Amino acid sequence: MATFYNQATLSYNGNVTVSNITTGEILDTVSATKTALTDTYSQGSDTAFVISIRNTGTADLTGLTVTDDLGSYSFGDPAEELVPLTYTEGSAKLFIDGVLQADPTVGSAQPLTFTGISIPAGGSAILTYEAAVNQFAPFGADASITNTAEITGAGGSVLASDSATITPEEGAELTITKSLSPVTVSGNGELTYTFVIQNSGTAAVTADDSVIFTDVFEPALDITAVTYNGAPWTEGTNYTYSEATGLFTTPEGQITVPAAEFTQDPDTGAWIVQPGTSTIVITGTLIS
Repeated sequence: MATFYNQATLSYNGNVTVSNITTGEILDTVSATKTALTDTYSQGSDTAFVISIRNTGTADLTGLTVTDDLGSYSFGDPAEELVPLTYTEGSAKLFIDGVLQADPTVGSAQPLTFTGISIPAGGSAILTYEAAVNQFAPFGADASITNTAEITGAGGSVLASDSATITPEEGAELTITKSLSPVTVSGNGELTYTFVIQNSGTAAVTADDSVIFTDVFEPALDITAVTYNGAPWTEGTNYTYSEATGLFTTPEGQITVPAAEFTQDPDTGAWIVQPGTSTIVITGTLIS
C-alpha cells in the first residue's frame, strides 16, 4: 500500500496562499509469494521454485514480466555479481486460475525473466520452474541462497516482489570407490583391494552413525592384512571374515569419515569442496 500527498498553491495580487494537504492511499492490486519446494541444497542438486501472483484489482493485467535474480550476490574487489543457480531450460510452467497455459517466454537467462504474462481481474497466476545449484553456490557455516523475484507492469514499474531462501543440506554425503592391484594375478597370487570412502557433506560421520562396510570376495581371499587409514585392523574386533563365503563385514562404529572442507576461490569465486576421506586396504592371497 502506497501513500501520496498533495497541496495546492494560489497566487493573487502578489500574495500566495496554500491549501491544506490531502492524503491518499493507493491499494496494491498485485501481490506475490515465492516458495522453494525444498529448503536445502547440495552440490549439483535441483530446486523447484513456485511464484504465486494475485490480481485483486477490477482490471485485467497484461504484459507482466517476472524477473528472478537466481540468488546473485556480490563478490570480490572490485565487486562482481556471482549467480549460484542456473535455470533448467524448458522447466517453466504457467497456470492462470489453475489452468495450464502455453510455456512462458524466457526473455533472459540472467537475470532470469519470464515475459508476456497476463492475469484477469480477480485472478491468479502460478509460475513454476527449476534451477540447478552450480559452482558459485556457497557452502559452509551460515551459507544460504536468497532468491528474489519481482513482478513489473507493462510500464516497467515494480508491482510486487518476494524472496525465498534455501540453505546447504546438513549431514553426511558418502561415496565409495574400489580398486584392485594388481589387476592380473596368478591362481594363488597376492592382491590388494583399496576402498576409499569420501564424505562430501557438511557433517562428519561418527561412530554413532553406525556405518557398516560389507564386501563379498569372489574368489575368496586368505586375508593377510587389513588397515584402516594406515592403522592395522584386528579380525574379530574391527571386522569379521569368512573364507568359506568370502563375506567381509565391519561391525557398527568402526568407520568414521570427516566432513568435507569448503573454500571459495579468491579469484573466480567458485566454491571448492574437499571431501573428507577414510581408506580401507585389504590384502590377501587367492584361495584356489
